[in-house]
Amino acid sequence: MTATSDTETFPDLHPPRDVVWIARRLIDAGFDTWTVGGAVRDALTGGHPKDWDLATAARPAEMRRLFKRTVPVGIEHGTVGVLGRDGVMYEVTTFRRDVETDGRHARVIFADHVDEDLQRRDFTINAVAWHPVTHEVRDPHGGVPDLRARVLRTVGDPAERFREDRLRVLRALRFAGRFAMRIDEGTWDAARAAAPELTHLSAERVREELLKVLRQVDPPSIALRMYRDSGVLAVLLPELQACAGVPNGAGEEDVWTHTLRVVDAISPARAGLRMAALLHDAGKARTRTERDGRVTFPDHAAAGAATADAVMRRLKFSNAEIDTAVHLVAQHEAAPPADAPDPVLRRWLRRIGPRYLNDVFRLRIADLRAYGADADARRELVALWRRARREVARGTPLEIGDLAIGGTELRQLGLPPGRLYGEILRDLLERVTDDPALNERETLMGMVARRVS
Repeated sequence: MTATSDTETFPDLHPPRDVVWIARRLIDAGFDTWTVGGAVRDALTGGHPKDWDLATAARPAEMRRLFKRTVPVGIEHGTVGVLGRDGVMYEVTTFRRDVETDGRHARVIFADHVDEDLQRRDFTINAVAWHPVTHEVRDPHGGVPDLRARVLRTVGDPAERFREDRLRVLRALRFAGRFAMRIDEGTWDAARAAAPELTHLSAERVREELLKVLRQVDPPSIALRMYRDSGVLAVLLPELQACAGVPNGAGEEDVWTHTLRVVDAISPARAGLRMAALLHDAGKARTRTERDGRVTFPDHAAAGAATADAVMRRLKFSNAEIDTAVHLVAQHEAAPPADAPDPVLRRWLRRIGPRYLNDVFRLRIADLRAYGADADARRELVALWRRARREVARGTPLEIGDLAIGGTELRQLGLPPGRLYGEILRDLLERVTDDPALNERETLMGMVARRVS
């Protein structure tokens, strides 16, 4: 496909009114100004983007003179946040061009023409500029034809683009998945060749790209399959690469394929849960055993929880995110039958914790769907979910802190503080789990008094 530097006129892409207002003010002051980036790409494909960025020939100091309300969001990089009359902040960046790169970051200098700015973009579909006043499209690299043909290719030489910033390999996989695009052969070959160098990326940048896949790509398995096919999975997530080719039971698909089905079955609005789903069976690769033709994965949930902890710490997730995912992976196989006696259900609720209840069931339901479980199995699990939610809603004691008495009452009975407190309270919780009606102050005080008399 031949790129063209000709400027075409397109219909109005309907940006927010203040985008046009900002552009007009800059243009009237003599500064060429265009909208650029993902908003232009998405609008050209029929989307309704919310975040619009502008690129201009104006330098930061000139922007701040023209607009009363500005925020210095990245002046050293040429970016000024301009507060529109609607109260929204729009990022306006001086045209730039790269002069030096190290595979992670680029050193840039200011430029005078939009084409120089578009030259430094990663992919042709992101190297399109739209003029908010004249409605002209500037497309020197053929991004619009590539959008129409659903082809993803780099601006210029793909090997050079990936050397400039290795994160572009991951971005390529995400964009191809998100927009259902075919990656150009040269771009794909260069991405595969660059995959071993991804270890030089910071953990934070890898984490954020992975989360964008889980949030933006529907279904995420499209991009995640390309992670494996390109060699990226083996480099960045070898624990998941190890699941590929491991049969998920006799005559069934492999663990990696099943994992992708589970991730797909969870809402993109729950990226944290999708992350737990991505790791939920990671322990199977090292726990698979086969005896007499029967395949089992003893303690794979515990092994998977340990793997989830290691992967998420390596990618520098927050402690809260790690704790949640690790707990969900550890508990994803442990649900009792729908007709379990009430005390059995309560003890299970104590183990998983009420705040994890809904996500444990969401993950389990996704797992069942991935296995192709019949409607009866899914209905049984939903019935158990309803029972569990009713139990929590009625305030059933599930933790020591839920008991009607505590350390204060034990001191009132003349018991000295010490290990005995914990033993007594744990015993009371067991008895209250069997019969929640016992959780009354006087009743529990009497039980303790009889125990120590």
